[in-house]
Amino acid sequence: MSAAIFGAADLELLLELLALPTAGPLEHPDGPPPRLWEAGRRIAAHAERFGFRIERHAAAEPAWLHRPGVPEIVRQAAAVRPDFLSSQPNLVLRWGSRAPVERTLMFNVHLDTVADVPTPRVDGTRVYGRGAIDAKGPAVALLAGLRNALAPLDSERPELCVLVQLVAGEEGGAMGVFGTRPLVADGYVGRINIFCEPTGGRLLPRSTAAMTARIRVRGEDAIDDHPEAGHNASVLLGYLAHRLAQTQPEWAARARVCIAGLHTGRLHNRVYGSGDLLLNIAYRDAAVADRVRTALETRCAAAAAEFAELYVNNPAMARTADAAASLVGVDWLKSGLPTLNSIDPWAEEIVAGRGPAAVPWAAPDEEGFTCDAIWMGEVPGTYTVVFGPGDLDRNRAHAAGEFADLGDLDHYAAQIGALVGRFAAAPTGLE
Repeated sequence: MSAAIFGAADLELLLELLALPTAGPLEHPDGPPPRLWEAGRRIAAHAERFGFRIERHAAAEPAWLHRPGVPEIVRQAAAVRPDFLSSQPNLVLRWGSRAPVERTLMFNVHLDTVADVPTPRVDGTRVYGRGAIDAKGPAVALLAGLRNALAPLDSERPELCVLVQLVAGEEGGAMGVFGTRPLVADGYVGRINIFCEPTGGRLLPRSTAAMTARIRVRGEDAIDDHPEAGHNASVLLGYLAHRLAQTQPEWAARARVCIAGLHTGRLHNRVYGSGDLLLNIAYRDAAVADRVRTALETRCAAAAAEFAELYVNNPAMARTADAAASLVGVDWLKSGLPTLNSIDPWAEEIVAGRGPAAVPWAAPDEEGFTCDAIWMGEVPGTYTVVFGPGDLDRNRAHAAGEFADLGDLDHYAAQIGALVGRFAAAPTGLE
């Protein structure tokens, strides 16, 4: 049996990171600033022992929040939190000399987590804590694999550079717009790019993006003694949610829809004339996104017309029915984000390897999920794959009891090391 790559020092670092609260303002709006600066410094000190240097450790510039595609939730949070960007830095580590993209290998992993920081613990062969699998555990396993692979190599060789992006702004719906996106734009990319997210140990060369629709009703309130005098947003939005769910296979073909929050009010003695219905829609490519966006807007208008016809003779709803077409509108709180669909035979053989030890691929019809890898989808001359240990559901990411199996982290470290070795040995391609 081969010796473990993920060792005691790695576990110690992981437990330190799990104890640090690193949920950003989107996940913890009223909480203290996330301790992402400290997490980055601890990782950098660890990585410096085996040849990495800090290439960049800074927060994104405010201008990045005004670029196209920035979710409205990000703009709103930044407007009320002066420390929004300054408390969420991004760290880039570099091993080796600065080399052309063709001889650079890049890894990306996020250090922010969802809210809640349970006390980290080790129970036998499992480590528990917020971020154990998403994604502090993969981050430390990645570094262990790089340490093992790079130890026998000369860090001064001009033909190999390894970059590690350790980013903020992946969770909470931020979509990497102030984390991964600016780093990619500033050229911190490689010929091959690995995004360390839980994929069940399989290679996933695609990533969906998501858009968020807000279906709004803006009408007049009424008191409970005369409900017919107002516009009933609760009933109208409830009907829209019902019809959108019922007809989803028609208007949302090839997309994945989450019909999410519906809000009008909380009191029992009034009619609420205004409210919102939120939908989150994941898509695999821009053509699907454009089609679904148009179809949703058309479907909402049709459903409003159906509501008018259905309720026109209902005394309590007649006013709402009469105005339904003018009351309903659709805003896009998040849209226009790119997707990832990578194809490159040379790079595919580098990342997967050959023979019995080859890393398995995700099934061709597996949609994948949304992550920061979308920002590599439009970078020419590069190949990107999502690859990490554990499974988001099985390992309870974002839920109570999140864990990582130490054996999975060690296996991932070995796979990362083998990948680096293949890339280093193939400067121009595979023989």
